[in-house]
Formats: sequence, C-alpha cells, structure tokens
Amino acid sequence: MSQPELVLASTSPFRRALLERLGLAFTTAAPEVDEQPLPDEPAQALVMRLAEAKARAVAASHPDALIIGSDQVASIDGQILGKPGGHEAAVAQLGLCAGRAVTFQTGLCLLDAASGRAQTLVEPFRVQMRALSPAQIAGYVDRERPFSSAGSFKSEGLGIALFERLEGEDPNTLIGLPLIRLVTLLQGHGIDPLTQGARPLD
Repeated sequence: MSQPELVLASTSPFRRALLERLGLAFTTAAPEVDEQPLPDEPAQALVMRLAEAKARAVAASHPDALIIGSDQVASIDGQILGKPGGHEAAVAQLGLCAGRAVTFQTGLCLLDAASGRAQTLVEPFRVQMRALSPAQIAGYVDRERPFSSAGSFKSEGLGIALFERLEGEDPNTLIGLPLIRLVTLLQGHGIDPLTQGARPLD
C-alpha cells in the first residue's frame, strides 16, 4: 500500500523549513480560514480549532492526503497578543512583554482526509523576556521587522537576544510547528522519518 500524500496546510516559510528537517516528501497548500477568535475563546481552544480548520480547508483539494494544520498565538496574563502588523504596534507589544513571561500555545492537527479523522493537540512553550530598554526594543524592531510574528519577535533570528529563559519540551514549537509531537502522529500512520525520506515535492 502506497504512502498517502503529505500536505502542509500553511504558506509560512518557517513551518515549511521546520517540516523539511524531517526529510519527508510533502506539498504545501494555502488554507482559507478566518483566524479571528470567537468571543471569550481561550488561547488553547483557539489554536486547536484553527489548526483543524486549516487542515480541513485544504482537504477538498487533497482528498486522500494526510494534512498537517498548525496555528499559534502568544499570550501574557491570559491576554492574546496578535501579530503587530506595523512598527508602532511591535514596539508597544515588546514594551508590554519586557521582563515578563510570555506563553505560546501552538495547535497541531494531523487530518486523514480520506477518513475525515483528525488528531489534534496543543503544545505550550514559555518564554521569559529580558528587561528591555526602549533603545533595545527600537533597535530590534528596526532590524528584524517582526510585523507578522505573534508577540513581535522571531526566535529563529535576533529574537533570541530578547530572551532570558526558555521553558518547553520542543524548541521548534516556538517557531510554529511542534516536530516531536508531529513525528509521533506521523508514525501512527506508518510514516517514519527515520526510515524513509525524500525532498519536498514543491
């Protein structure tokens, strides 16, 4: 029996780069999903719902595939931090986070499109931010321009200099895709990165 097509329901170059580490053949597809939270929706519920929604959004065009969906939000004291979208908002977000703990919740879904069965989970990751001066925040935002990143930083780049401590089981989670948990889900479908591998298809 042939291995099902593997699809990453994301256009994020960061998630694509993470999945490429596993050496498995996969394609990517853009999910059309409204990412606005529901009224009073907790961060964990939001990312789990959106991870599955993204996977299901591309299932119609990939009816026999295994589809990976993921979504991430940052929160501080229960307040969800969205993507800043611009310079002033990024500076304000980092000012709010400086010296405090930021929790990232990353939802992961592996959808068997053929059966409609979805496995979902949420992987948390906690970041203790340094006490940052206005000059440090401005310098970082000017250099990295993290306007499309939740929490206004990119941990895979200069953002690492903003952190005092990281707490979590999988550092890949902070970038956007919990690979350790994903490998476990894939192995449950007979796909083992340790015994089979290829380059991405697209």
